[in-house]
Amino acid sequence: MNVEKLSISLSPSLVEFIENYQLNKGFKSRSQVIEEALELLQNRELESAYRLASAEVDSAWDVTVADDLTDETW
Repeated sequence: MNVEKLSISLSPSLVEFIENYQLNKGFKSRSQVIEEALELLQNRELESAYRLASAEVDSAWDVTVADDLTDETW
């Protein structure tokens, strides 16, 4: 796996949380904990984007549904 090294500054309470999480959940490193947290954040953003996209109204689909046709009909 190709990785880049970063230097970040965190409050002592966040560092303590990361270290405790690492120990309690069996992660091999603090980096692994942070990577997991960022992946969760990335997934949350993706889910939000999907929710917004699904909320868009497609008038053509509304007409199809009103005609009692579904995507299975096609």
